[in-house]
Amino acid sequence: MNSVLLRGLVCGVAAIGLTAGVQAAEPRVVTMNTVQIFGSIDPAKISDYTDYMASVNLYDGLANVDAKGNLVPELAASWEVSPDATSVTFHLRNDARFQDGAPVTAADVVYSVDRLLKINLGPANLFAGVLKPGSVTAIDPHTVKFTLLKTFSPFLATVPAIRILNSKLVKAHAGADDGQTWLSTHTAGAGPYELKSWQRGSQMTIVRDPKYYRGWGEGAIDEVHFIVTNDEATVRSMAASGELTMTSQYQSPDTYDQLAKSPRFKVVKAETAVAFDLKVNSKAKPTDDLHIRKAIALATDYDTIRSTILPGGELTGPLPKTFAADYLQGPAPKFDLDAAKAEIAKSGYAGQKGIPLTLTYVSGTKFEEELGLLMQSNLEQIGFKVTLAGEPWNRVTEIAAKIATTPNITEVFFGPTYPSPDSMFYTEYDSHASGTWASMEWLQNPDVDKLIEGARATGDAAAQGKLYKELQKKLIDMQSDVFIETQLVRHAMDKCLDGYAYVPMQSFDYAFHKYKWTCR
Repeated sequence: MNSVLLRGLVCGVAAIGLTAGVQAAEPRVVTMNTVQIFGSIDPAKISDYTDYMASVNLYDGLANVDAKGNLVPELAASWEVSPDATSVTFHLRNDARFQDGAPVTAADVVYSVDRLLKINLGPANLFAGVLKPGSVTAIDPHTVKFTLLKTFSPFLATVPAIRILNSKLVKAHAGADDGQTWLSTHTAGAGPYELKSWQRGSQMTIVRDPKYYRGWGEGAIDEVHFIVTNDEATVRSMAASGELTMTSQYQSPDTYDQLAKSPRFKVVKAETAVAFDLKVNSKAKPTDDLHIRKAIALATDYDTIRSTILPGGELTGPLPKTFAADYLQGPAPKFDLDAAKAEIAKSGYAGQKGIPLTLTYVSGTKFEEELGLLMQSNLEQIGFKVTLAGEPWNRVTEIAAKIATTPNITEVFFGPTYPSPDSMFYTEYDSHASGTWASMEWLQNPDVDKLIEGARATGDAAAQGKLYKELQKKLIDMQSDVFIETQLVRHAMDKCLDGYAYVPMQSFDYAFHKYKWTCR
């Protein structure tokens, strides 16, 4: 039973569960809904917000990230960068242990990185051309050295994406696929929580490891139960019954408003670096035409979206203003159907009626459906014929793999997977990163690639900032996306639960080791 339900019952059952005169403490259980399934728990294959949500609880990395985007120690107690910035040496904590009690060693780090690069999925694209098998070496059991193939200025920011595996345990279950089959249902980490159960598509439960090497504070959360549902009525019903402790960050404004009136809930808010865009396939007709992409942007009613459908912050280009030093303030996007018609008249589709467009959103997500209907109405007023398709998230990730199956327009949230502008630019726009849900624009543009690579290769902050701003201007001019807003994260949380703080790295704010239950 959820601890929330027990708060009003303790007095009536105080005598139950007594052993030798001592009452057994009830576990502190948090139940949270997620709006999409957990696709993978294998650290070499994680890619989206629920995958990382599981990973940050089940595994630890060499370093973590705090709410300001600073790198902080985790499995590594310290590190130093070589004068030429081509190598980094990490010193592991002497007391770091995996969940089975085995010590974390440099050999485990080497194995984890080599396996990640070999499988070449998930976070591996962050290290393309930067690391290769053999680039990471064990100096001694507690010292590991990363030797980069070239200068890569954001390298330290990417390190938390590398989750460290118990190499002996994985090798014992390696099979013919480097443990991919076994790690699809088991874990081998040093994280604060262990996997208790996982029913793909419906729920996941993780439980606190009492022997966690970094220890636990007062009010530690004993168990987290993730329920997969994006149905607003279900979320409200779970909240009303006492089952739900914390909502996802993707509920409708009506749900947050309703739960805010409940005496049991508070609504926490945070501005984020997460962008909500309409990703536009630049290689599929008719959105391969720049004027068509500009027409779609001009047919977007930004004020209605931000004020009514999904409140959020201003977004004028591909980079949120959170990255202040490298941010280019572009012109505010405007809603102007006459100007949109003028762009169509300049396009290769001038004079054509019923120009076909496909627009995909995540099925069951009320606000995304409302946005899709608004876009359909606006676009059909100016000569398009829009086919709306609600798809489950796992299907969206599948169709993103090929140009031919990627829709003309897809509604997508994307935030930094590590605290650097490079995370936004490389993952979404570099040709090497094509074929994922994050890169449904299919730009594959040599000039864009050159700017991204140039910013990665320099350690000069001023030169890097100049390149980032040039890149933003180019992407805005190309109308790579329709830039709608930055996400305003909101969670309805039980008033007894504390610990949420936005972290500019994907789902690192849902590491429940940092949360606590404040009521007795």
